[in-house]
Amino acid sequence: MKDTLKHKGMRNKLAEILVEKGIVNSKVLDAIKTIPRHLFLDSSFEDHAYQDKAFPIGAEQTISQPFTVAFQSELLQVKPHDEILEIGTGSGYQTAVLLHLKAKVFTIERQQELFKKTKLFFTKMGYRPKKTIFGDGYIGLESEAPFDGIIVTAGAPYVPNPLLAQLKIGGRLVIPVGIDEQIMTLFIRKSELEFEKKEFGSFRFVPMLEDKN
Repeated sequence: MKDTLKHKGMRNKLAEILVEKGIVNSKVLDAIKTIPRHLFLDSSFEDHAYQDKAFPIGAEQTISQPFTVAFQSELLQVKPHDEILEIGTGSGYQTAVLLHLKAKVFTIERQQELFKKTKLFFTKMGYRPKKTIFGDGYIGLESEAPFDGIIVTAGAPYVPNPLLAQLKIGGRLVIPVGIDEQIMTLFIRKSELEFEKKEFGSFRFVPMLEDKN
């Protein structure tokens, strides 16, 4: 598949829809306009790429709805050179958005099938996360901590303590919390022991899986 003027036009329309839904961060919107989302899907599903909806990508996982990707990215408030831990690489689309925002991205995927497929895709497309890891997102990545931001792209039944512990002071954790449906939750680390918590309404994600063995 190629990236054509038609695709770019569809991305611009998608960005307009996201603005109507409340996305205001110009850099996040620029990522939506720039990144060829159709390349992250099987070619037979190209027509679905620029609709504002989630879509299956195999291994019982989905590529997140564009609004959700933009919303989480906006909450994260990424600055150039921020070190960001992503829990749930999936198709790699959210990773690409973070890279477009000039973050240094460490990304963990629990599904081996997706991990292998997406790692090859990153190489082919020239996306360069700092590290792509096959592992358990519940334990985070202590060897590279602390992080400026952590983003979880699956529904967590609870907030894993290691993720909170791996935030820098001032760092932000964006995580959907819940079982059947999730509340988008932001934690901002104020000090060693103090976190500010904010909630941003209901979303639906595939479950965050534990223990890769």
